[in-house]
Amino acid sequence: MPFLERRTFLQSSGAGLLILKPGTVFGSQANSAVELGIVGCGGRGSWIGGQFVEHSLSRVVALADPFQDRLEAAQAKLKVESSRLHRGLDGYQDLAASRVDAVVIETPPYFHPEQVEAAVAAGKHVYLAKPVAVDVPGCLSIQASGEKAKGKLSFLVDFQTRARPTFQEAAARIHRGAIGTPVMGHVYYHTGRLASKSKPGMPPAEARLRNWVFDKVLSGDIIVEQNVHVLDVSDWYLQAHPVRAFGTGGRRARVDVGDCWDHFLCTYWYPGELRVDFSSNQFVKGFHDMCIRLYGTAGTADTHYGGPVRITGDNPWTGTEKDETGAGATANIRDFIDSVRSGRPLNNAASAVQSTLTAVLGRMAAYQGRTVTWDEMMRRKEKLEADLRL
Repeated sequence: MPFLERRTFLQSSGAGLLILKPGTVFGSQANSAVELGIVGCGGRGSWIGGQFVEHSLSRVVALADPFQDRLEAAQAKLKVESSRLHRGLDGYQDLAASRVDAVVIETPPYFHPEQVEAAVAAGKHVYLAKPVAVDVPGCLSIQASGEKAKGKLSFLVDFQTRARPTFQEAAARIHRGAIGTPVMGHVYYHTGRLASKSKPGMPPAEARLRNWVFDKVLSGDIIVEQNVHVLDVSDWYLQAHPVRAFGTGGRRARVDVGDCWDHFLCTYWYPGELRVDFSSNQFVKGFHDMCIRLYGTAGTADTHYGGPVRITGDNPWTGTEKDETGAGATANIRDFIDSVRSGRPLNNAASAVQSTLTAVLGRMAAYQGRTVTWDEMMRRKEKLEADLRL
C-alpha cells in the first residue's frame, strides 16, 4: 500500500461535516471542561495538549495524525480513548465532525487552511499554530475562515510575543511616541539547526512529512515557518505591513536535508519609506537571538524574545532583562479556554494573516532576487503545491 496515497492510506469523513450552532459547547454547562481535539500529534502537538490540560479547564478527547506511533504516544500521554483516534492526512475531517468543542491545529502550515475551514464549518472554536499558511491563497482562506468565525467562535493564532505584558507595554510606549518617529528597524532571527525526524530506510514521502520543517512547500521555508515570530512584532510595533521588499539568501551550511534555505537577508519598506533590515539563519553554533529593534528620533526600542526588553533615549524604560516570552503560549491557552467558556469569542486572524503575508513577501523577493511589492504579491497569488504520493 503506498504510504501517503490519499485514496487508500488516508481516512476520509464519509458522512461529511456535522454543522452545529455557532458557539456550541458540548461540555453542557459553562463551568464544564472544554473538550478539545488535537490535529497534529508530533512534538508540539503533544506538548501543547499537555499545556491545555495543565493550565486551563479543558481536556483532550480526540486526536488526528498521519502516523500511528505519534497517535499512540499522544494517546498514552493525554489519556484519549482508542475510538477517538483518527489516522491519516484526512483524519482532521472526522475529528472536526466529532463531539468536540474546539480544534487545536498543530500541523505543517501547508495544511492549515483546509483544516481550519473544516473546523469552522463544523462550528468548532480554533486554536492554530503559527504561521497560518504558506502562501497567499492559503492566507486568504484563513482570512475568510476568520471572518466566518468572528463574533461566533474563538479563533486564536498562537503568537506568543503579543501575549506577554512586557512586550505589550513596549508596543504601547512605541505607539505613544516614546522613541519619537521610527526611522529604521533591525529585525533578526538567528539560531541553530533543527533535528531531523526521519530514519534510514524510511519511505521518501514519510520522511518528507516527518521532516516537514525542512521542506519549502510544507513549511513555507524558515522565513515563514519560524521567522514570522519577529516579523509579526515588526508589523505590530509599526502598526502596518510592508509595501515592498527586496531579498536574497540561500543554502550554504545546511544542505544535507530538505530544500529550505538556511539564511535570508531582506530589506522591508514600510509606509513612509521606513526601512527594516531583516536577516535570519538556521544553522549557527554558539549563538541564538530573536531581536526586534526600532531606532527613532527620540530613542531606541530594543526587544528580544526570551531576553531584554527596554527603551533607551529621551524616554528610557527599563522593562526587563529577561522576558519569559515562551510563556505567552500559556497565556494564549488560558485566554482561549476562558473565551470559549464565557461565550466572548477571541479572534486575531486578521493580524496573524498580515504577519504571515509579510513573511511570504520576503520569501518571494528573496527567491527572485528582486524587489516585490505587496500589491504584486497579492495580485499574483502564487500557490505552493505538495504532491505527497509516492
